[in-house]
Amino acid sequence: MGAYIAQRVLQLVGVLLVVATLVFVVFRLVPGDLAEMRLGEYIDPATLTAVRHTLGLDRPLAVQYASWLADAVRGNLGLSALNGQPVAALVLEKFPATLELAVLGMILSLVVSVPAAVITAFRRNSWLDQAARGAAIVGYCVPRYWLAVLLILVLAVRVRWLPPAGFVPLSEDPLGNLRYAALPALSLAVTLAAVQMRFLRSSLLDVVGQDYIRTAHAKGLADRAIVLRHALRNALITFVTVIGLQFADLLGGLVVVEQIFSWPGVGWLTIQSITQRDYAVVQGTVLLIATAFVLVNLIVDVLYAYLDPRIRTGQGSAT
Repeated sequence: MGAYIAQRVLQLVGVLLVVATLVFVVFRLVPGDLAEMRLGEYIDPATLTAVRHTLGLDRPLAVQYASWLADAVRGNLGLSALNGQPVAALVLEKFPATLELAVLGMILSLVVSVPAAVITAFRRNSWLDQAARGAAIVGYCVPRYWLAVLLILVLAVRVRWLPPAGFVPLSEDPLGNLRYAALPALSLAVTLAAVQMRFLRSSLLDVVGQDYIRTAHAKGLADRAIVLRHALRNALITFVTVIGLQFADLLGGLVVVEQIFSWPGVGWLTIQSITQRDYAVVQGTVLLIATAFVLVNLIVDVLYAYLDPRIRTGQGSAT
């Protein structure tokens, strides 16, 4: 198991290095540099040259990259061009809000998808199964931004059950924080649950057709015991991968939802920084999102190897 984890860590370090290189190169291709953004449009050439020298922008690109990478490894991602705050501190300040929204959306989706998948798998082709599959298709096809706007119109404007947008820190008012998080988390949960239900249902259908499930029925085991001890436990092995990939995608894919609901997370910060041309912050958010994605994938690989010994012994491969 240790050798497997070490191998995965080395692979993911390589992935992070490639991402960091791409981030550095892409933002160096954007017209204008940090010196121009700090000084503004109407600048004296001599002053611009002096500021570029101070910031090290007149050095060869390879030297700049080596210096930037060394600073990034130590957690120094530079300073915001707008307020002079350290980028790393600014991004990490917004990350808990994004993490909270991702966790709430995932919990809500699992509460719906797992029972629905179990019920429909063991009542295959019933009216309940067909209705659940139809709802899953609709939930999967509906654009998340459209669903977010619809939830605001119905639950916030019409019936006024929840606030339409905004944010209250969890430490200040836990109940108020959950009220503001309810609509964005619900908009995430609908699309997540649709994918989860269909995938887990398919996995359960594969499992319930196995010989050991028929043997368990023949021995007279209760349906609940068969579902929990045998069918669901084995179906969850591949389901873990889906959950991990969805959660990693949430950490980097909440830009639209956070913007619609004025939720001050990493996605909201990214949009604001792009609008204001604060590319140092954008660069930091992209790197943080990539790091979070890689770490979540590492955790998923380890869990998968723990649940399925064939992976860590080299007899199978994770999906």
